[in-house]
Amino acid sequence: MKTQKQFRHQRRALDGVLLLDKPQGMTSNAALQTARRLLNAAKAGHTGTLDPMATGLLPLTFGEATKFSQMLLDADKEYEATVRLGIETDTGDAEGRPIASAPVAVTEEAIRAALARLTGEIEQIPPMYSALKRDGKPLYEYARAGIEVELTPRRVVIHALELLESGDESFRVRVACSKGTYIRTLAIDLGRLLGCGAHLSALRRTRIGPFAVESGTVTLAALEGVPADEREHLLAPADALVAHLPAIALSPAQAAGLLQGRVLAVDCGERGLVRVYGDGRFLGLGELADDGRLSPKRLVATGATTQQS
Repeated sequence: MKTQKQFRHQRRALDGVLLLDKPQGMTSNAALQTARRLLNAAKAGHTGTLDPMATGLLPLTFGEATKFSQMLLDADKEYEATVRLGIETDTGDAEGRPIASAPVAVTEEAIRAALARLTGEIEQIPPMYSALKRDGKPLYEYARAGIEVELTPRRVVIHALELLESGDESFRVRVACSKGTYIRTLAIDLGRLLGCGAHLSALRRTRIGPFAVESGTVTLAALEGVPADEREHLLAPADALVAHLPAIALSPAQAAGLLQGRVLAVDCGERGLVRVYGDGRFLGLGELADDGRLSPKRLVATGATTQQS
């Protein structure tokens, strides 16, 4: 007689990256689990969360590609944000409770001046309603319990704040920023600079590192509409997250040595992190020292699908 474990659905090993256009109202984890189910993938992860209210680019990693998620966690990002003036909320966005309000009498000139003041390297105090952890607990748990926690400002870089559209009570802006930037906090700070308070009423992530939302993203509805045996063709290869790094090719003997953890002498002119390939297969990342010695850094378990160039 078969046990319950034997009857359990068998997921398959699948390597690659899905550039998902996340819908509004869904958590990043719910989007990940839905995509994982549709692809029947054994192992899955994401490269940084989006708030449920937000839409846009959410790269999901499967199998061996999960080993390189940190590359996008550390990458610069771009958003289109709508800031609602006159009301500040406890969460900093439209899902929060209003805690302050003021009349709005703001000119476009004043908005542009406020954007200029928040461009460059700035300090942000993380929002209490966030997944940032303190003593092992996410801040939102303290906030929901009514516990005040002293937060340390964090330095982030706002590369660009471009005004896209302005109205009587709101404006839309393009934000190009470093990792760790909270757009909700940016909306609050803009409202305070403008003297009327504000919160984030809409957010769409349009770019992470080299990936843009208009280039090859897939919605969950579109993924579900593809025949099950063809869905994996929507994945970018496992090395897509490291495509910006130089690539080097090893001989079969060198590849075998690297996979065994050996340090190799490689004369290729590159230095630092590199993508490593052997016999056309992506082997993972290595690090080339100044003396030309290649050390294994993060290797895949087996040769994965490649986009070597």
